[in-house]
Amino acid sequence: MHRILVRSGIALGGAALAAVGALATAGPANAAWSDCPAGSLCAYLGTNGSGDPGTVSGDNNNLLQYNKFNNAESLYNHGNSCNVRIFSGLNKTGSSYVLDRGYTNPTLAGTVYWHNVASNDWCV
Repeated sequence: MHRILVRSGIALGGAALAAVGALATAGPANAAWSDCPAGSLCAYLGTNGSGDPGTVSGDNNNLLQYNKFNNAESLYNHGNSCNVRIFSGLNKTGSSYVLDRGYTNPTLAGTVYWHNVASNDWCV
C-alpha cells in the first residue's frame, strides 16, 4: 500500500511541476488599444489591437517601410486633435478613408488596407 501512495505522490508531483512549468513559460498578455501613445496612429499585426503597436505621427508618404503598417490587421487613431485619412497607395494615392480621432478599425480584413496601410494624412 505504501508503494502505491508513493508512486501516486510522484505522479501528482510531476503533473504539478508540468503545470507550473507551463505557466512560467506562458507569454505576456497582448497589448491593448491603450498601449498606443497619445498623438499617434497605431497599427497592429493582429485584429482588435492585439500585439504591440507600430506608431507614427504626422503625415507619411510611405508607411510600407514599417512592418506593422505593411502587415497591419487593425488600426487605432489616438491623435491629439485630428482625424486621419488612411491610403492604400504610397504618396497619399489609391483608396482612402477617414479614421476619426479616438476610433479603432478592429479589422482590416476584406479591405484594400489589409496588410497594406501605405500612407496617411492628418487633420482631414
